[in-house]
Amino acid sequence: MIVICNNAAFSTEAERLAEKLSLPLENDLDPRLIDYETYALVFDDVGLGLQALGQKVPGIIRADFVSGSVNHRRQFGGGKGQLIAKAVGLKSAFRPFVLDATAGLGKDAFVLATLGCRVQMHERNPVVHALLEHGLKSARQAALELGDTELITALALMTLMPIDSLSYLQQDLAKGAEDTPDVIYLDPMFPERQKAASVKKEMKAFHEVVGEDNDAEQLLTLALANVNYRVLVKRPRKAPTIDQRTPSYQMEGKAARYDIYTLKKMP
Repeated sequence: MIVICNNAAFSTEAERLAEKLSLPLENDLDPRLIDYETYALVFDDVGLGLQALGQKVPGIIRADFVSGSVNHRRQFGGGKGQLIAKAVGLKSAFRPFVLDATAGLGKDAFVLATLGCRVQMHERNPVVHALLEHGLKSARQAALELGDTELITALALMTLMPIDSLSYLQQDLAKGAEDTPDVIYLDPMFPERQKAASVKKEMKAFHEVVGEDNDAEQLLTLALANVNYRVLVKRPRKAPTIDQRTPSYQMEGKAARYDIYTLKKMP
């Protein structure tokens, strides 16, 4: 992997990111003309994205909270009627504090924040963390420029930490940290069973760049030991449960399913 800076406005940020990740930095390169790497972190006129390299590759992947499908979901996604809102236990008088232990690009965390939940996001992969960190920074700047108070409020509820949730649950929370989450949300990466042609570009890239979460079983066990009310696991609709552990109940959507493990009733 390499870092490519095609916008001088991001040159300092590109240099810092390349140094942080120990990656080579190139300037003013067309990603379609590179055949010696598979992916690049590219700074362009929009900002930072993960780009597959070579001819006829999918478009760039970003953590975008201002435009596109994520923002459309904020405005027209159904509010508290969304499946994730019901699964997390959202109530009119109670907005749970959620630990998103596998944040990815922050899409689900953002939905929960727009519904009033405080969300602490953990992302241990440095490439994905860089995308999410840049996306949040850009969104906060855009929200201020647009005067979008709703977006400003939602983003203020999101905190990103570059840590491994497994270590966090083993060490920090296990030692008696006061801020125990009401809900822990897990969306681990598993081996992709779909044919390559049918896999979305984002999932394909994540499988190739991030790999699998081989410690999902241990993470679920630790989550159940360090949460106030419930652990919520997002899975493909027909996928098996983690470690064949039977949830308290399930909620199914068209493509995804939520396995819900409850410890006690929410307020």
